[in-house]
Amino acid sequence: MSVTVFLEVQSKPENIEELKTTFKAILPDTRAYDGCQGVQVVGNQDDSLNLILQEKWESRQHYEKYLGWRDETGALAALGAMLSQPPSIRYYDDLDI
Repeated sequence: MSVTVFLEVQSKPENIEELKTTFKAILPDTRAYDGCQGVQVVGNQDDSLNLILQEKWESRQHYEKYLGWRDETGALAALGAMLSQPPSIRYYDDLDI
């Protein structure tokens, strides 16, 4: 069963444009990664430093493997340096309601 992942980040004020540029550069690789079914980035209307990546993955295991790869490449550390606080990652199942 697929999983929806919400990755929420809070940028440092001086890094928001660099953060957006970085996401634009690295998300094509994310979208092409095994198990990724799509990624959308949304910005908070009330806080321009707050972004959420809404991602759809084949499974949580696929996402965790992807996250490990991003860590190995140094991308997570580079992104983390642009943030004012640690990112929030939440996992959701589709419900048949």
